[in-house]
Amino acid sequence: MMSATKVPNQSKPDTQSENKTSVRPSASNSLTLRLKIKNVPGMLGRVTSLIGDQGGDIGAIDIAGFEKDSIIRDITVSVRDPNHGDDLVKQLEALDGISVVHISDRTFLMHLGGKIRVTNKVPLATRDDLSMAYTPGVARVCMAIHKEPENVYKLTIKRNTVAVVTDGTAVLGLGNIGPEAGLPVMEGKAMLFKEFGKVDAFPICLATQDTEEIIKAVKYIAPVFGGINLEDISAPRCFEIEERLKKELDIPVFHDDQHGTAVVVLAAVINALKIVKKEMTSLKVVVSGVGAAGVACSKILMSAGVKNIIGFDRSGAIYKGRTDNMNYMKDWFADNTNPTGLKGSIEEALVGADLYLGLSGPGTIEAKWLAKMARDPIVFAMANPVPEVMPEEAAPYVRIMATGRSDYPNQINNVLCFPGIFRGALDCQASDINEEMKLAAAHAIANVIAPNELNEDYIVPGVFNPKVAESVAEAVALAAIKTGVARKTKRSHADEDF
Repeated sequence: MMSATKVPNQSKPDTQSENKTSVRPSASNSLTLRLKIKNVPGMLGRVTSLIGDQGGDIGAIDIAGFEKDSIIRDITVSVRDPNHGDDLVKQLEALDGISVVHISDRTFLMHLGGKIRVTNKVPLATRDDLSMAYTPGVARVCMAIHKEPENVYKLTIKRNTVAVVTDGTAVLGLGNIGPEAGLPVMEGKAMLFKEFGKVDAFPICLATQDTEEIIKAVKYIAPVFGGINLEDISAPRCFEIEERLKKELDIPVFHDDQHGTAVVVLAAVINALKIVKKEMTSLKVVVSGVGAAGVACSKILMSAGVKNIIGFDRSGAIYKGRTDNMNYMKDWFADNTNPTGLKGSIEEALVGADLYLGLSGPGTIEAKWLAKMARDPIVFAMANPVPEVMPEEAAPYVRIMATGRSDYPNQINNVLCFPGIFRGALDCQASDINEEMKLAAAHAIANVIAPNELNEDYIVPGVFNPKVAESVAEAVALAAIKTGVARKTKRSHADEDF
């Protein structure tokens, strides 16, 4: 087990903000505490009572061994954050008859040695196996591809493999932490591709933050892959990188931070509007955070019919003619949104708004401002791990609430989108993932929830719902065929004869 002194350093929130922003214990901050407990009646009860009183959530209690007059127990506890875990351990150590032997951080243990690996699909046990898998037999397969390049989809991993590419400049909410530190996220992304879409994905973390070098690197490795998933690349560079690669490659390129978020947001909006009985064309939408996700969400909502969007960044409202803290994508945003030219605060913009989209950071808005929204307000506060406003604070004012967190209803999670989108794109060997395919994916996600199941706490399906990826894949493949970007007109990811 991992000793308490060997757990890697983690950034911790300041104690003043802890109670405001860290409400519920989570498995993402889960510890296994090995305790030496004096073997007398009532001692275990004292331990569990203390953990409960301190706000910990006990998951399991196991006996790990015995010593003279003592029992060694492993107690799994979810806490709010690292500070909370440290405080809990100090409280336990202060109990008479209790000794803390080891502390294991379950999240770090999961990551030891990485979370993914490569395995062989076929046996390699005999000389015959070797002669077919490698020399001399493999030469015939090479020449078959050389003569007919499209055979690469039949005879190699290209048909079912996606590169998950980052430069580490915008990892989660952690910022520019570099390619090595971004690797655990890319490994996790590869796991999600495999688990939900049966897509083989491999993390590619590039040691450059130069736009041209990134474009070159992806183009150089593209022959191996059937698709490119761009991840955690900072704005505005991400826009140019994706745009250029889409033009210069003949395989799908998809920046998930933009379009994955946008697709799931649109799915959630579609279902929320069924509940509040409003139309896309009549909505007033306020967006905080006009980076990659904010721009993409706004674009897809506009494609779906929304006409009135007002965006905010650190410098305030974005409006036509603003010059401070702008770039070419914000210039586009200014030219195509905020039809009334509002230059005030988010609080002012929320007056009469139907939908608030938070893609910024914690504490961006105050809950009381939500009282100024239109009837049946819809609030998607998606900053992770701490949203722009906590659901408990927003509850008195909103009809429908969604976050990016798994411990609240209505999680806006990209995993509902990208496995199915790439599954469908690979199955029809699409050359692109276009707007029609993204819109089809959003409607497919929304339609997974039957009308009789739809309610304020269930506007998007759960991430483990097996219908999601299959429904999205089918809709995406049909849209690809309809829009002429599919190389195959019959969707199939089954092995083919040669």
